[in-house]
Amino acid sequence: MPLLEVLIIGGAVFALVHAVRRHRQGDPINLALWCASLVYLLVTEPPLYFPEWFGLEKQYGFIFAHNQFTVQFMWDRLPLYIVAFYPVISQVAYELVRSLGIFRRRGALTGSVAVTFACQVFYEVFDHLGPQLKWWAWNMDNHIVNHPAMASVPMNSMLLFASVSMGGMTYLVVRLAGSPAADGGPRRGRSLVLRVLVAGILTPPTMAIAGIPSSFFGGNDPNTAAQAWILGIELALVWLAGAWIVVSHLRSPDRGPDEPLSAFARFYPAIYLGGMAAFWISALPAYLAADDGITSDGTPIGSGPYALACFMGAGLLLAAMYRQGLARRKAPASI
Repeated sequence: MPLLEVLIIGGAVFALVHAVRRHRQGDPINLALWCASLVYLLVTEPPLYFPEWFGLEKQYGFIFAHNQFTVQFMWDRLPLYIVAFYPVISQVAYELVRSLGIFRRRGALTGSVAVTFACQVFYEVFDHLGPQLKWWAWNMDNHIVNHPAMASVPMNSMLLFASVSMGGMTYLVVRLAGSPAADGGPRRGRSLVLRVLVAGILTPPTMAIAGIPSSFFGGNDPNTAAQAWILGIELALVWLAGAWIVVSHLRSPDRGPDEPLSAFARFYPAIYLGGMAAFWISALPAYLAADDGITSDGTPIGSGPYALACFMGAGLLLAAMYRQGLARRKAPASI
């Protein structure tokens, strides 16, 4: 748990330094996305921890609880590393896609779809491990929100929180904060702050849109099999659309000028993925010895095959970024 905190909180600080540097260079999107991630957190997390305060106990009930980490907020319900995780995962996905040149060449919508895919593969290597290592525990008696599930992970969380929300937020930030100010320069000051707030507040509705198809089979007597099929199809579409965008962009003969590879993009996504791989290796003996999905410590395991697929997807994204960066360094200087 302390190693996880160092990995994520350190990544959030690294991402903030990078975002401030980009802002000083005239690009406010990274900083706006970093801040909008926290606005999104402040909008979504309190109702999840205290649904009774918002009159949502019947709609959502008790969903999950975090373990006790070094620094806690909201009456020990919200660990600091979770606060840091929001800007970390959004920055990792955005920087990978931006560094590949997809936003510049294909626009905000296509780039945000690619971010949705990148978030899925980087988030789920964490999501399918947390319950086993007691980082948090899902309330699997909650059949309103936490079912259907893939192993120990609710599929609603996999699709809506791990992908759609981050893609929607990225699109809002790029369109709102990335547009030029009245003087033709980048957004700054009050204008940027207001657009960050709007992007963070509007992110939950964009996430809810993707949940509408499965909600038709919800209610007091939910058809979890139908919901599983719908959510599974939507997850498959995230993979197919994201992979197609990345591959078609890399194979395009007209990708436009190369994006510079930032220090954050060069180092932190690989550090994050390596840290998650180390956590998985440490958990593997108990995972393999689990009986009916439960380890000897009494914790539920995630889906190893799906986590492995996400590791492969994240690794291929990194390889594509590094390959493009290597080709950029080897390219002859223009005259």
